[in-house]
Amino acid sequence: MKSPPAYGGQAVIEGVMMRGPEEWAVACRCPDNSITVEKRPVESVTKRFPFLKWPFIRGTVVLVESMVIGIKALTHSANQATGEEDQPISPLEMIGTVVFAIGLSIFLFIILPVVLAHLFTPVVQGTVGQNILEGGIRILVFIAYIWLVGLLKDIQRVFEYHGAEHKTINAYEAGSELTPAKVQQFSVQHPRCGTSFLLVVIVLKVFIFAFLATDPLWWRILSRILLLPLVAGIAYELIKFSARHDKTFFCRLLIAPGMLIQRLTTREPDDDQVEVAIRAFEAVKVSEHREGAPDAS
Repeated sequence: MKSPPAYGGQAVIEGVMMRGPEEWAVACRCPDNSITVEKRPVESVTKRFPFLKWPFIRGTVVLVESMVIGIKALTHSANQATGEEDQPISPLEMIGTVVFAIGLSIFLFIILPVVLAHLFTPVVQGTVGQNILEGGIRILVFIAYIWLVGLLKDIQRVFEYHGAEHKTINAYEAGSELTPAKVQQFSVQHPRCGTSFLLVVIVLKVFIFAFLATDPLWWRILSRILLLPLVAGIAYELIKFSARHDKTFFCRLLIAPGMLIQRLTTREPDDDQVEVAIRAFEAVKVSEHREGAPDAS
């Protein structure tokens, strides 16, 4: 017997994107207070190359594909929020946006921590000491980044929709009725959250990079970039494992930091925001049920 499909999602501008195994949908609250729902198929490269589903490889694939879907969902939600017609993203625009997002992440969470740690070489010497310092700086940069963007009013709205997304998935996985009143009873935190994934990646880097050479500086930066797929693959498997065994002490300990960091990336949503999240989820769930996919409700 197949296990029920795992759902994920993302908060967007005045809306929520939900993703299932075959389709993803984005629901948005429009300026006239109506809710629009756009549904599209999940076009995964793993359908053409099944080996990309192998453990420790699939994590990087999922990360890139989620980024692509997320950019499409954000673009759609931005158009809905301004009342403009939805314009399809060209392949060149998509590639440029993904490259920019990856480049910014590499600068903030690889190059910046490496350079800052290198500046402290006269004080903190040795390979292990330097790499631990680098990891600590990376964690601080990550937390500071989330905290700073969370001060923006528009981002706070996105964080509220993030909470609505988690509440809806938590309610579905608990077998609850999907109404705003019922969904509001659930937590804004979820163990499979992308924020938790990123934190696991950052913490894993501390251990994986601990004994790597720190000189010369260019190799220190390049080695971190080259090992990103490995780190992402391990992090993805840990998140999946901990989500399946979240009742055990070890897994509770593993997901605890990620659940804690979600206090910065989620806010309590209102009923209208929860309604949007439910609409996005039901658009995907109904479609999968119609196609005969397993249903956990």
